[in-house]
Amino acid sequence: MDRELKQGQVFTGERALFMSRNLLIRDSMFADGESPLKESRDIIVERSSFQWKYPLWYCNDITVNDCSFFNMARAGIWYVNHISLANCLYEAPKGFRRVNGLRLEHVNFTQASETLWNCQNIEMNDVTARGDYFAMGCTNIRADQFNLVGNYSFDGCQNIEIHHAKMISKDAFWNCENVVVYDSYISGEYIGWNSKNVRFVNCMIESLQGFCYMDNVVLENCRLINTTLAFEYATVDADVISSIDSVKNPTSGKIRCARIKALIFDDPNIDRSKTQIIETENAQS
Repeated sequence: MDRELKQGQVFTGERALFMSRNLLIRDSMFADGESPLKESRDIIVERSSFQWKYPLWYCNDITVNDCSFFNMARAGIWYVNHISLANCLYEAPKGFRRVNGLRLEHVNFTQASETLWNCQNIEMNDVTARGDYFAMGCTNIRADQFNLVGNYSFDGCQNIEIHHAKMISKDAFWNCENVVVYDSYISGEYIGWNSKNVRFVNCMIESLQGFCYMDNVVLENCRLINTTLAFEYATVDADVISSIDSVKNPTSGKIRCARIKALIFDDPNIDRSKTQIIETENAQS
């Protein structure tokens, strides 16, 4: 496809390149002026910066490489189909809404509050984000080498697969369905409440009142450090290779661990016999 080249330019004013087609934009700046590429398609942007609001709305088939999104490029990429960002610094909040077909590779979100909402078909590789309410209401997410500092992440999501993550995030994975997390570290209170079919494999997790009100939460070969009041009103299948500080009122299932320091059943409506407790440290002594 032959593309018109725009190189070394400064674009200003509202809708500077409105409804553009088949452009290669290189070494340029989108300065003051809202919605510069609104309603555009088949666009490649390289080594450029977005410095004002709403740069990419209602667009299709967009590739962005080696670019920077400044703080004022807020609410930047909404209602877009098929977009990829690689090697980008993204400083603005509220970055993505209702995007279908998103690929992020080597992207750093320094102010990721309310970013990635109601999006679908997302691939993330080597993404770092800081901000609350990351990835709310998304479906079909696959992430590898993902780092997050921010609370209330992945609320109301479906079909998530995460590998090699580090997450400091209170209330992560609430109201979710079909989540698998591999080889990751998660620190945050109240992990996973009201979620269904959530599985952690080879993970280290720290939480207060984690894994509560869950239907089919599975832990395989995990360590629970400084984890208290876990599994309340949850159906659980947990294989934990550490001790657990305390477990409270699980509904049913199996918990296998080195030791439970405090096992609490104080709800008379819970049938304790429906949860099998296996403490390997006690079995070996």
